[in-house]
Amino acid sequence: MYGELIPVGGGDPIPLLKERLRVGRREGCDIILRFPNISSHHCLLEIEEGYWFVKDLNSSNGVKVNNKRIMPGLRKRVDPHDTLQIAKHAYELRYDPHKLGAVGAPPSDEQADHVFGQSLLQRAGLEKKPGLDKKRPKS
Repeated sequence: MYGELIPVGGGDPIPLLKERLRVGRREGCDIILRFPNISSHHCLLEIEEGYWFVKDLNSSNGVKVNNKRIMPGLRKRVDPHDTLQIAKHAYELRYDPHKLGAVGAPPSDEQADHVFGQSLLQRAGLEKKPGLDKKRPKS
């Protein structure tokens, strides 16, 4: 076992049995969450260098780590005892990085790299794309 998801507020723990787990409402997912606000393929959990990472698979209701929304398509590290929120369902992720092979400092995540590589206007979605403000000639 690679850790477990503990439902915040009570419920049965969900064991993390593989190093890569698809979470969603569909039967083909590794972790099936049968709630109407969970997307068919909501997110992906995977281990890298002993740490769990989550990637939002363009879900309708999003993924948060410690109440911070994950940008769709980017990965975010989930440290031991962090809160992982899938749609409105919150879980504490429990695991030991050293038992999963972690050595040294934790790896960085794409979420942080992506955010620091953008201007504030880009992050807010306010920057215009090049070529969009050119006027078209009248015919």
